[in-house]
Amino acid sequence: MDLFKHSIKGKRNKILKGDCIEILKSLPEESVDLIFSDPPYNLQLKKDLSRPDASHVDAVMDEWDHFESFKEYDEFTKAWLAECKRVLKKDGTIWVIGSYHNIFRVGTEMQNQGFWMLNDVVWVKNNPMPNFKGTRFTNAHETMVWCAKSAESKYTFHYESMKAFNDDTQMRSDWHLPICSGHERLKNEEGHKIHSTQKPEALLYRIILSSSNKGDTVLDPFFGSGTTGAVAKMLGRNFIGIEREDVYIEAATKRIAEVEELKDEELTNPFEKEKVLKIPFGAVLERNLLVPGDKLYDAKQKFEAELMTDGTIKLVGKKTRGSIHQLGAKVQDQPSCNGWTYWYFIDKKDGELKPIDEFRNIIRKELEV
Repeated sequence: MDLFKHSIKGKRNKILKGDCIEILKSLPEESVDLIFSDPPYNLQLKKDLSRPDASHVDAVMDEWDHFESFKEYDEFTKAWLAECKRVLKKDGTIWVIGSYHNIFRVGTEMQNQGFWMLNDVVWVKNNPMPNFKGTRFTNAHETMVWCAKSAESKYTFHYESMKAFNDDTQMRSDWHLPICSGHERLKNEEGHKIHSTQKPEALLYRIILSSSNKGDTVLDPFFGSGTTGAVAKMLGRNFIGIEREDVYIEAATKRIAEVEELKDEELTNPFEKEKVLKIPFGAVLERNLLVPGDKLYDAKQKFEAELMTDGTIKLVGKKTRGSIHQLGAKVQDQPSCNGWTYWYFIDKKDGELKPIDEFRNIIRKELEV
């Protein structure tokens, strides 16, 4: 038995040097929880780019981005994706990022291999590189494809955490983030970028936070400067990086060593909304906590409504009638309303105005016993 091939423990939190396809083949089946892949873009650049003033543009001219033909690139894509699918757990997901040069070819192959599309997420760059020659629109975004291993996968997605992260608004599929720059950009002693397509940590933060759990293993088959490993370590996840270039491995190793891991379980737990028992308003009448004919009011007693036998309420002196939620929204001229917190009753014991939500809490405690 090839122990290297059938064990994942010795690979975690390491950068494995070599060809990504060959290294992937050495990993056991269904051994990683999440994959982030930033494959070569196949930009098809034939010569150095320059600005109108003849100055050089620091573009992607690396050898690893050169392919002889679309056919060669497609075969390469098919091979590494097949291995990624093999090592991904049945409930795992994969994110692949690319530009218009390659993402549609990659996305097609992902569907061909049976990955189940969940979202395409657009990374909108706040500070993109301009189109210096003015011959095209400024390329201001990259596209990420997020897929489950199959349509049957019970994949991880921390919806409530991402909503809270986004100021209690459902997070959308357009992410406005700056490109990697400043102190985060890794540079050599001459001040040149170590990696031409280094991704910002903010991007990986959202990906890893949203679709993995503490202790999960995150695989990056094109590890580069190690952004995936750095963020995974910080968030209490394991990582496996695959990289063939020594200069990238050296820079990523140093970078990750300087990251402090969030080890506190409480800090890294995803936010989950407390599940409360749903109580219909009719339950209040069934228990005689209120009876037909009782009056309800808003907090300022501007509106007065009368309780009907079927649990609806009707504005006194008017024909306007509906549920506590519908009528609450109607009198406020709002699209919706939580009637439980909007309407009040006068307590017969002390004559005080109290929210009808007190009745809901009474019924919940009764049912939870």
